[in-house]
Amino acid sequence: MKNELSRPNDYDFFDEAMRDFFPAFYGGRHSAPKYMRTDIKENGDNYLMEVEIPGVDKKDISVDLKDGYLTISVNKAEKSDGDRKSNYIHRERSFSCSRSYYVGDVQKEDIKAKYENGVLNVTVPKLEEKKPAQGLIAIE
Repeated sequence: MKNELSRPNDYDFFDEAMRDFFPAFYGGRHSAPKYMRTDIKENGDNYLMEVEIPGVDKKDISVDLKDGYLTISVNKAEKSDGDRKSNYIHRERSFSCSRSYYVGDVQKEDIKAKYENGVLNVTVPKLEEKKPAQGLIAIE
């Protein structure tokens, strides 16, 4: 059973080679991300970002604003069970990932975040549009 879990019988060398040559077709870097799928809604004077982060504690999530980019990071560390005699064959429940979103020149105090039921809700205010100056220009 250990070998079945660590090396599946349906491994196909050709299929793996094709994934390397055509990553977008096989779900590579141009496809939707596996983690932190995000929906963004426009609400009157703000945007609501709904970021899926299931199975993560709030303490493992970090939200940072720098140079107009809002970066959401997750670092879920492996829990140490203290018992070194655990018979794990494979462990995948510890990971780290991050995504960045351009939000413009927003103040960090104006951004609100709440994590509930595996969804991080981030509210970002809309930037006021700067209208170009209009009027007559005096000719010298």
